Amino acid sequence: MSLQPVNPRYKPYRGAAAGWGALRSVAHFWLDSKQPFKNLRALLKTNQNGGFDCPGCAWGDSPEDGHIKFCENGAKAVNWEATKRRVDAAFFARYSVSQLREQSDYWLEYQGRLTEPMRYDSASDRYLPISWDAAFSLIAEHLKGLESPNQAEFYTSGRASNEAAFLYQLFVRAYGTNNFPDCSNMCHEASGVALGQSVGIGKGSVTFDDFEHADAIFVLGQNPGTNHPRMLEPLREAVKRGAQVVCFNPLKERGLERFQHPQHALEMLTNGSEPLNTAFFRPALGGDMAALRGIAKFLLQWEREAQAKGEPAVFDHAFIAEHTDGLDDYLALLDASSWDSLVAQSGLSLTEIEQSARMYRRAEKVIICWAMGITQHHHSVATIQEIVNLQLLRGNLGRPGAGLCPVRGHSNVQGDRTMGINDRPPVAFLDAMEKRFSFAVPRANGHNTIEAINAMVRGEAKVFIGLGGNFAQATPDSPRTHQALQSCALTVQISTKLNRSHLTTGTDALILPCLGRTDIDHQATGPQAVTVEDSFSMIHASFGQLEPISAQMRSEPAIVAGIAKATLGNHPVDWDALIADYSKIRELIADTIPGFADFNQRVQHPGGFYLGNSAGARTWKTATGKAGFKANALLGDLLPPQVRESGQTPDLILQTLRSHDQYNTTIYGLDDRYRGVRGQRQVLFANEADIIRLGFKPGQKVDLTSLWNDGVERKVYGFTLLAFDIPAGQAAAYYPEANPLVPLESYGARSFTPTSKFIAIRVHAAQDDQRIA
Repeated sequence: MSLQPVNPRYKPYRGAAAGWGALRSVAHFWLDSKQPFKNLRALLKTNQNGGFDCPGCAWGDSPEDGHIKFCENGAKAVNWEATKRRVDAAFFARYSVSQLREQSDYWLEYQGRLTEPMRYDSASDRYLPISWDAAFSLIAEHLKGLESPNQAEFYTSGRASNEAAFLYQLFVRAYGTNNFPDCSNMCHEASGVALGQSVGIGKGSVTFDDFEHADAIFVLGQNPGTNHPRMLEPLREAVKRGAQVVCFNPLKERGLERFQHPQHALEMLTNGSEPLNTAFFRPALGGDMAALRGIAKFLLQWEREAQAKGEPAVFDHAFIAEHTDGLDDYLALLDASSWDSLVAQSGLSLTEIEQSARMYRRAEKVIICWAMGITQHHHSVATIQEIVNLQLLRGNLGRPGAGLCPVRGHSNVQGDRTMGINDRPPVAFLDAMEKRFSFAVPRANGHNTIEAINAMVRGEAKVFIGLGGNFAQATPDSPRTHQALQSCALTVQISTKLNRSHLTTGTDALILPCLGRTDIDHQATGPQAVTVEDSFSMIHASFGQLEPISAQMRSEPAIVAGIAKATLGNHPVDWDALIADYSKIRELIADTIPGFADFNQRVQHPGGFYLGNSAGARTWKTATGKAGFKANALLGDLLPPQVRESGQTPDLILQTLRSHDQYNTTIYGLDDRYRGVRGQRQVLFANEADIIRLGFKPGQKVDLTSLWNDGVERKVYGFTLLAFDIPAGQAAAYYPEANPLVPLESYGARSFTPTSKFIAIRVHAAQDDQRIA
């Protein structure tokens, strides 16, 4: 007998993605901003020429067409940032840090914008006001007092502009280190590593226009309806014109099923919708590589059959001969891969693999997109290189309508890397910096996020500066990350809103309030524009539209320059002059980074300019000068050795994911509309048969323990079991609530990306105390 969910706050969603549900959500957040009429003006300037770039995702923009260019989650981001609510000295006088720690992440950010610099006072356990000059002097005192620059960690969020990121890396390298733990370390680092090795550039090769010309679009490990809603329209249009949209995702996400366009009046009035896919496959967690290899193995079989019959080739032999190497080793690996192993590891049937292979073969032009469902595994680099191998077999690189598309998360995470936020910087970049600025740049590799956390825990890193983001909650193994920050002599958070990182302090701690994308950035020469880079390597200008709610807030470039000047003086640049006129920063970028010649002139073009992509131009910046087939062995067992050595068998394999009212660690609300969840976040989505098998009932409270053979107990408490349409043996939960279950040592080979999409867990009846991890 089927057990129905008993949780009254869980009811499956019947509507399409976007549509009326999105409009209601936008209206709610718009009104809740407390300044709706001002924000309406801002919303209408989102992603428009002369407006500001959306502070949400990195999806690109269509050419000028007169349409509104923000999605539901973009509207949430704008209204969340452009609120009238303030977190000022009076707020911190009301609440001690210990009291604030008891609040939820949602409550913390909901309180409003940070408005003045604050310093933590351990005696009163409160943040107290501090002047900007005193804050900068305190940071400089700590930095200059370190035995080595490598004892400081300089974190960056993907929301930082190109100008802020360039100044940040210039300051940090002039200070003497390459310690740049970055948000990309936790999401698409595997993409950068894999693509850099295979095709010579760690970025996607497609442009926005390529989606109009593709015969097939494969979408792997991605939920665009929540994470990149503006992607829904090109997927819908592709299906309408007869292209194949092939989805690989364990969860049947609504944002991959059907779409109701909020700007199509007839569709809204008739409550209609259009499909977003032509085929949907549900692999095992971590099984995508085996599925992709199965597709390639079918292509090889059909290629040999075509050769035997004298029929047209399946492979693009001219492309392979001119542009690639390593084919023979890869084909030998395909031959050595048994169908039994591919089927077992993929979680798909042989028929499903063949069906997807036939759809791939029939398409002349194929785009393959992917996101965190691919990148957050131990073998993510190998899986992405398998994507490249598949594209190389058919020449699906460097021509219109075809290519590689890692769909980035935050709106300038790709631009930050272009600007030099890189713990392992290319030699050519360092040479250019050294030549232009006439100082000896550090050459040794710095710390990524995992290495930075370990260095802080060991006491080897003593200062942490966060340029945006929420490091305490975005990272894995939360108690250990919190310990790392608390081990520092100084923690500095450059932020727009209050979050958990401000409450996880070093001995000394500062909050420095910064402007957001929506704020007008007034400097000595007038209002300033900043620039960002989207997933398609387009560089856009962004102009804030709203007056800042506090005169004490400063821009990220100004804060970086203030820290730099206090620490280094006017070395290697006149920091004040750069802040007076951001065009001077862009001139320095043009001097040092390829593709940015005439930066200030080109960024004035409507829609910005295309930075270019060497792989898209079939120029391969690899050691061999060609795109490489990579013959990576399949994992013999997806379970890590540390799990097998724990002596326990997992009950389920867990992936962490976002709710629909969430962007990264920012929690806009407690609902997840598309998954039918209301007013709660501590939930575990599981197959109903698994719930019964484990001896529980839907709606029951459980505690979760992850398995890892290191003697550390990783546990979260009080999660509600929700029966969900998810493959047997799998489970899903929201992050950051489930981040304590991700061992710090469980990261991707070659990438150090946390394996947040493959966590072996045990499920227990909830303890009486219902503690919250």
